Formats: sequence, C-alpha cells, structure tokens
Amino acid sequence: MYELDNPYYLYLLAAVPVVVVLFIAMMAWKRRIRKRFGDTRLLRELAPERSSNKPLLKMVLAVIAIAALSIALVNPKIGSRLETVKREGVDIVFALDVSKSMLAEDIQPNRLAKAKQLISRTLDELVSDRVGIIIYAGQAYPQLPITTDYGAARLFLQSVDTEIIPTQGTAIAEAIELATEYFDDEDQKNRVLVLLSDGEDHEEGYEEATQKAKENGITILTVGIGTAQGAPIPDMRNGYRIGYKRDEAGEVVVTQLQTDILKKIASQSNGEYVNGSNTRQVVKFLMDTIADMEKKEFESQVFSDYEDQFQWFLGIALLFLVLDTCILERKTQWFKRLNLFEKNEEDTK
Repeated sequence: MYELDNPYYLYLLAAVPVVVVLFIAMMAWKRRIRKRFGDTRLLRELAPERSSNKPLLKMVLAVIAIAALSIALVNPKIGSRLETVKREGVDIVFALDVSKSMLAEDIQPNRLAKAKQLISRTLDELVSDRVGIIIYAGQAYPQLPITTDYGAARLFLQSVDTEIIPTQGTAIAEAIELATEYFDDEDQKNRVLVLLSDGEDHEEGYEEATQKAKENGITILTVGIGTAQGAPIPDMRNGYRIGYKRDEAGEVVVTQLQTDILKKIASQSNGEYVNGSNTRQVVKFLMDTIADMEKKEFESQVFSDYEDQFQWFLGIALLFLVLDTCILERKTQWFKRLNLFEKNEEDTK
C-alpha cells in the first residue's frame, strides 16, 4: 500500500513535454542556421570534435532529472506492515441534496457549499465510525460506499456539485430508500442517516420510506440548509452565473428553506432536526447524538509504518543533473569507441 504526501507536485511532470518540445524547436532552429551559414558536410569537417548526439543525451538526462525531482517532491510513502486493529463506532451515511435550489446564496457562499462544509467538519471530528455518502436531486445515487477511509470521503465530497445529477427535484424518499439498502452490516445496531437539504420540491412517499428506515434501525437526523427569507436561484453556465432562474411569467424564482418535511422525517424516525446555519452547533449536535449511541466493535486491516521514499528519487535527480553537467557537447574518446550512434566508415562506402 502506498500514499502520496504532496500529490499536487505531480503537476510539475507537465514540464517534461515542454522541455522535449523546446529541445526539438531549438535543434530545428540550429539546423536552419547552419544551412544558411554553409554546407552541412563542410561544417562537420570544420568542427570534427562536435558531437551531434550529445545534445540529445543531455536532454534525456535533464528530462529524467525533472521527472525524478517531481516525484521526490510528491514524497511517495509505502506501508511496510499490515495491522489488524479493533475499532468501535456506528455507521453514518450522509445524504446530500444537490438540486439547483442548493445554489441559493442566502447562506454564504451558497447552500451546497455550506452542506459540504458541515460534512467535512463532522469528518474531522470522527475517529472510528464508518461513513458513506449519497447524493440526490431528482434521483438518488450512491457516491461513496460505507468505509473508514475519511480521506476518500473528503475526496468524493469535493467533486460533488449540482451538475452531477441531470434530473432535477428533491427525491428525499428515494434517498432514504437507498440509505436503507446502503448499510451493509446486519449486526450494527445503530445506524445514522444525516439528511442535508433545503426541503424544497420534495416528492411524495417519504413517510413510507422513513417508516421502513426506522424498522431497519436507522435514525434520521435532518439538517436544514437555507433561510426562511430565501434567495433567488443562480442560473449557472460553465461555472459562471448568467442570471437567475425565472418562472413562466418571467418572475425571478425565490427558494426558501422548508422545514416541515425535514422535521416530520426526523420525528418519525426517532431523530432530530437542526438548522444548518451555525457550523459549530451542527457538528456538536451530530457528535453528541453519535456519542450517546451504542458502539459496535469491528476489526479492520490498515497499513502502518509508512516509510518515506523521496530520497531515492531525489538521489536519481541529483545523479542525472551531475551527469548532465559533466557531459560536454564535444566528442570524447570513450564515446567514440562505444560507437552507439555513429555509422561505421565501411557502411558509408
């Protein structure tokens, strides 16, 4: 098993094709200049010690050094030992509303960003609980299976936006039904579904779905995202706001937080409702609720004792940089004897 300490430095590998293109352009420019100056064969005889292949060799060394240095900055780590650890926790599934109304900016920067922040901050507080993520709008989709990998949860959470589901609406009932099938441990007594939504444009059938979830031991905690005053829904195109959503009469559509359905779902499943405006308050509410639940002990295997591997790639980068510095563009006797690139004189006759 491995992990990357600073994966953003992988972007430095983009310098490799740039160096290659610049080298090809420079060689083509030199070739044109030499043709203008005089006959190519005559110039070769005037400078017999000049190697035509050393520049290519130096370029290859430089490219390898850049690639190795980039990987060294990334600092790959390799897990050297697999351990079985015992943990105690509950299973938590976050169901996140990604309908267009979640782009409203009555909560800064917008409702969706606020909901994602609430999930991320909760993940920061969790220790050994298993988490999963469901997204829904007009339909519900699994985003992350239940796991103890909080890093993967944050990664998937970052990719969530309102364009990920083309069908619009708020299929709360379908999200609850999907969550009911999502929990994969039959022995887990305490299962928590955290439903984050503005409660708008919901479809019918949520009462039956909530009752089924309750029968399966699922407690639903609902978090209302938005304000009662509401805000217009931005009309986005290619990541830029071009206006606001309008109805058939041409009036700007204002979306408001609808708490009634969220409170009913929480009450019916022995859960609670909380307003999502105050991040610290919401995270405390979720953590206090989870802390009061009975924890199930389970085993999981993890890699421990991750060892840094950057020194190997740094050594390679330094070695090839030294070689690039030491190799001159004129021919050397040992390079002539190797005769790697040049044709034999007999072959030219």
